[in-house]
Amino acid sequence: MTLIIKLKKDVSNEAIETFKQAIEAKGFTLKDIGSEETTMFGVLGDTKTLDVRDVLAYEIVSDAVRIQSPFKEASRSFHKENTVITLKNGATFGNDESVMIAGPCSIESHTQLDTIAAYLSTQGVKVLRGGAFKPRTSPYSFQGLGLEGLKMLYNTGQKYNMAVISEIMNKEDLDTFNTYTDIIQVGARNMANFDLLKALGKAKKPIMLKRGLSATIEEWLMSAEYIMAHGNHEVILAERGIRTFETYTRNTLDISAVLAVKELSHLPVIIDPSHAAGKYSMIEKLSLAALAVGADGLMVEVHNDPENALSDGAQSLKFDRFSDMMQNLKTLSHAIKRPLQ
Repeated sequence: MTLIIKLKKDVSNEAIETFKQAIEAKGFTLKDIGSEETTMFGVLGDTKTLDVRDVLAYEIVSDAVRIQSPFKEASRSFHKENTVITLKNGATFGNDESVMIAGPCSIESHTQLDTIAAYLSTQGVKVLRGGAFKPRTSPYSFQGLGLEGLKMLYNTGQKYNMAVISEIMNKEDLDTFNTYTDIIQVGARNMANFDLLKALGKAKKPIMLKRGLSATIEEWLMSAEYIMAHGNHEVILAERGIRTFETYTRNTLDISAVLAVKELSHLPVIIDPSHAAGKYSMIEKLSLAALAVGADGLMVEVHNDPENALSDGAQSLKFDRFSDMMQNLKTLSHAIKRPLQ
């Protein structure tokens, strides 16, 4: 449980400071969640050991309420306003716009990546995705180009003024990712890799946290809490479909997760329709649906030659399909007054 403390009006700064010191002396941390009109604090720590009656004994306390939320830093109760994350090239997550992230599943060569990035830049895409370290179900599948691929991604992003995102596999690679990416992605398989999440709390870049294959929304937000509790508050959540009994699509896209996250949390949330569907024919309609429910962004796989892609060709869009989709997304974004970056 989380404890929220509301103070009375017109309390002196000295009295507030004395109160904070008293609570912190008990082993808790206070987080300011108030506004210009109200002074409120959220209590961080094992709050079940803190008796509400003891808190109400302080004359300056107006109310103390427990809320049923295992995550604190990620909770909207602790942070009413949306978290807004702005990248170096102006791409912004968490405001009233949606960001398009696009690129190949895997970085295969300099020529392939440059061809795709050059095209995407003409479509106004600000964030380039590309896998350099690839977690694959089969040990015989293409595992990525590693550091060489990550450097290719970075240099290509610099060339076309695009921010870049790629997936990290090991905490030992954190310094490398701090150098060569603008957003560090945590894949679905690593959502519960708590040692990695703790390390990413010390990262100097925003973290995109994908929902685990069978994770509940609460478990997903608790993973975000690990990152935030260790110092990094720039977390973007990514819904990429969950594993259900259905086998026709690669995963089952939980479009309602966008709405649920926005009720429960202040963190931006995007949709990855490529990994949800696993079929290029479904990407556009799922993207339109994601935009309609207010997703803060989309992450779509695009390839210049998907028939010969080294990974995920079946869910990658060709250039002409992507162009058509972007036009339809812009039409929708204009209608719902939610600009597409």
